[in-house]
Amino acid sequence: MIFGRSQRGKPPVEPVTLKILVAGGFGVGKTTLVGAVSEIRPLRTEELLTEAGRPVDDVRGVENKHTTTVAMDFGRITLREDLVLYLFGTPGQERFWFMWDELSEGALGAVVLADTRRLEDCFAAVDYFERRGIPFVVGVNRFDGSARYPADSVRRALDLDADVPLVMCDARDRESVKEVLIEVVQHAMAHATDHRRTVSTP
Repeated sequence: MIFGRSQRGKPPVEPVTLKILVAGGFGVGKTTLVGAVSEIRPLRTEELLTEAGRPVDDVRGVENKHTTTVAMDFGRITLREDLVLYLFGTPGQERFWFMWDELSEGALGAVVLADTRRLEDCFAAVDYFERRGIPFVVGVNRFDGSARYPADSVRRALDLDADVPLVMCDARDRESVKEVLIEVVQHAMAHATDHRRTVSTP
C-alpha cells in the first residue's frame, strides 16, 4: 500500500538470489542453522556416525552427536521481497573438504560458525575463505553450558583481520540466524564496493 492505495497493478518483483555458505568444524551447528532459518524443508545429506569413523572423527565436546553431513545442507530464506538467499552448509570433517571448492563456486559470502569449546576446529574454514578472498562473518554459536567469552577475546584467538565481523548467535533461533545472514550480505556488499573502488583507482 502507498498513500492508502493498492499496488495490485504493479508487476511482481523478480528477486535477486544470492548464494551463502555455512562452514565450520564438525558438530558446530551448521545443519541446525540452515534448518532453523530455511523456509523450505532443508535438503540434508546426513549419515550415522559409525565405529569405523571414530579414529578420524574427533567427537570431544560433541559426544551426543550421532550423525554427520557428508555432502551438504541446502536451504532457502527470503530476507526481502527482492532478496532471496540460498544456503549451502559444508561438511565439517577433513575427509570431505574436497567438496568445498565446488560448493564455494559463485558464493557471495560465508558464515564461519565457531564453538568456543573447540575453537581450533574453525581455523581451516577461516583460512579457506581468507585465501580465496571470499568475504565471511564469524558466528560464535552459544551452546548451552559453554563458557562465554568477550568478542574481542574470540577475535584475538582466531587472529581475525579487523574488518571481519564477529557476532554471537544461537544456531537454533531463527531471528538470531537472520541477523547473522544480514551481516554476511552487508559485509559482502561492502567488500565488493571496496574492491571496485580499488580496481577503478588509477
